[in-house]
Amino acid sequence: MKVLKFGGSSVANSQNISKVVQIVSNTASTTKVAVVVSAFGKTTNKLIASANYAAENQSNYLDLFHEVKDHHFQVINDLIKSNQKETVEARIENLFNELKTLLEGCFLLKEITPKTMATISGFGELLSSYIISEIAKQNMNTTYKDSREIIIASNVFDKAQVNFKVTNKNCQDFFDQNNHEVTLLPGFIAKTENGFSTTLGRGGSDYTAAIYAAALNAEELQIWTDVSGMFTANPSVVKQASAIPQISYQEAMELSHFGAKVIYPPTIQPVLEKGIPIVIKNTFDPENVGTLITKESGNSKPVKGITHIENITLLTLEGSGMVGVSGTSKRLFETLSNQGVNIVLITQASSEHSICVGIYDEDAEKATTAVNKVFEIEIERRKINPVTIEQGLAIIALVGDNMKNHQGLSGQMFSALGKNNVNIRAIAQGASQKNISAVIDSNDAKKALNTLHEQFFEEKIKQLNLFVTGAGNVGERFLAQIHQQNQYLREQLKMNIRVVGLSNSRKMVFDTNGLDLNNWKDLLDNGEQASINGFFERSKTLNLRNSVFVDNTANEAVSKIYENYLRNNIAVVTCNKIACASNLENYKNLKRVSRKYNAPFLFETNVGAGLPVIDTLKNLVASGDRVIKIQAVLSGSLNFVFNNFNTSSSFHDVVKEAQKQGYTEPDPTIDLSGIDVARKILILARESGHELELSDIENVSFLPKESLETSNNDDFYKSLTKNEAHFQELFEKASKENSRLKYVAEFSEGKAKVGLQHIPSDHPFYNLEGSDNIVLFYTDRYPVQPLQIKGAGAGADVTASGIFADVIRTTIN
Repeated sequence: MKVLKFGGSSVANSQNISKVVQIVSNTASTTKVAVVVSAFGKTTNKLIASANYAAENQSNYLDLFHEVKDHHFQVINDLIKSNQKETVEARIENLFNELKTLLEGCFLLKEITPKTMATISGFGELLSSYIISEIAKQNMNTTYKDSREIIIASNVFDKAQVNFKVTNKNCQDFFDQNNHEVTLLPGFIAKTENGFSTTLGRGGSDYTAAIYAAALNAEELQIWTDVSGMFTANPSVVKQASAIPQISYQEAMELSHFGAKVIYPPTIQPVLEKGIPIVIKNTFDPENVGTLITKESGNSKPVKGITHIENITLLTLEGSGMVGVSGTSKRLFETLSNQGVNIVLITQASSEHSICVGIYDEDAEKATTAVNKVFEIEIERRKINPVTIEQGLAIIALVGDNMKNHQGLSGQMFSALGKNNVNIRAIAQGASQKNISAVIDSNDAKKALNTLHEQFFEEKIKQLNLFVTGAGNVGERFLAQIHQQNQYLREQLKMNIRVVGLSNSRKMVFDTNGLDLNNWKDLLDNGEQASINGFFERSKTLNLRNSVFVDNTANEAVSKIYENYLRNNIAVVTCNKIACASNLENYKNLKRVSRKYNAPFLFETNVGAGLPVIDTLKNLVASGDRVIKIQAVLSGSLNFVFNNFNTSSSFHDVVKEAQKQGYTEPDPTIDLSGIDVARKILILARESGHELELSDIENVSFLPKESLETSNNDDFYKSLTKNEAHFQELFEKASKENSRLKYVAEFSEGKAKVGLQHIPSDHPFYNLEGSDNIVLFYTDRYPVQPLQIKGAGAGADVTASGIFADVIRTTIN
């Protein structure tokens, strides 16, 4: 014999019930079947709500009653043949009349007793099981049996304790005489020893099915629900979660205790003792193998699942008066037990100075009051502190039978959480090592689940969630490169990069599943109004693991918000030089915050676009080398301008072309005034260990005063045309000396300057072509022949590639 249990979602409506009947029919073709059903979906909740409304004397209490009644008669009308319908409707009408009388009594008395509530809440199963049995009779040899005639429990009207001696005998006696192929039984309900209706509590229908399976030594217990088994994590929270093919009883109990709602812990106990396998199956995908639960764990993987419980409060009792005093723990736990408070987690310091327990939020107030009362004398004498509570927490747990045989799992767990700034409030691990639990802020639960699932189940494919601001030349190329390289990154680097948020100066758009980079422009055009703070707040609220903020702008206001991202464990990657060239204290503070919150702050493209200038400098300093001098051509735009400017071209036209090709900033004055180069040499000086301000950089500008004082691009270009003779004169002077004009940055002996220089033919800068940059590092190790870095130093593509490289680098910081 097999026992099949169908949950509320499986019997929620006529269409679903038809699927259930077909599944039962297929199983009954090979073996006898006992079928336990829950109430139709949401029925029990509606009945309880109706009863509470009645007890509160609210006149609308019958609205839910009629809603439930209409739904049941609709199922009868849909699925019962006309020759049976009258009989079925008459019995169901009698049950609803009885239910209505109970509700009316609650309304008149303005109260509801536990006994009455148990009776009312059990009507859902009585109604569903009878209706489904009549539907099944139309095609199968089926009988109906009220579980209250078999399952006998204690005189408690909720979570009643089953009398297995009597129940098992009743069950065996009934089925010994029952020759029907299919037996329909209501779940959840039982009869007290005094003959009254009661219920078996949360997960009672599962428990009912397990009781029958154990009593009958069933071949198998099947739990049919709306998911295809037990998953490695909650699939509604972790999209990459997958079904677990096989799992042990102990693992299933741990997972179900910590929130895996497809099965409840008490369900397992009766069949565990008999070694009866449990199969979790999907009513809506019956061919799926689901999850098999047996004595043995299915494979050698150390971690079988990751799960969590929400709405947790940490209650802490501490004080010097607890140290070495026997009985303190007993008094605490006894007090909580007397208040009906369920303890979910326990941890105690080895010093005995404190005991911390995890309880549900709903119990926090009464637990606090009761414990403070019991320890009132110690609190008055200041031997023990008043109870402290911390609410809004969640417990996250790793579960697996084989965890005890694998070293370092705790380290992997806490390291992964720490890298994503998930603060751990408390830790619990039993000696069996089948469960490692950590208490965290509930706002971090989703991020923590995904982080740990990635760590233990996803073949080390790391997911990066990008929040990108700036969709101009550089931003557009950056997005194109990500889109182009997505498959390569996944296959070769085991990395999945998603753009979750995107913003320009006008619009911003978000998608937690990742924006479609084939049509990001349309998505952005149809997004919501953009704001710098709004973009940050949304990024923070989403609280995704491995988050990276990418700044592709030259906007000062954007640079001022980097600290906010870093403090929320969101890495910052930027080509915007303003932050690193701002006042020294801000630069140092961003570095400190980055280290404190373990959030990388990377800005390689601040100097040299895609060239590895800053990274090389960092490696020199980290390895103990000392920078003596830096000489560099750091402006790709200025190098392009002076490489193309001559007597046959106008300075105005060359600058225009540089801007057209994306070599200059949107405001070309930033490049031509030398401020951009000054910022770059300042950043290199700071990265080499020197504390300079931008005002310390000597900037010898070649632009006329009129050009420097313009306030917009039109006026600036007009000034270039007006002063063409000035620029031609600069060119002629250099030519007479057989030199080329290069805008050079220098740092030596703690001082830095930038300005136009005449470069002779034997100098390394002389043949620097196009928009290339070059940096010469003179150090203790390279005192005569400098370490040289040379290559394209401007342009959207190379800058985007540098940003891309920094994004990838965040995964190894």
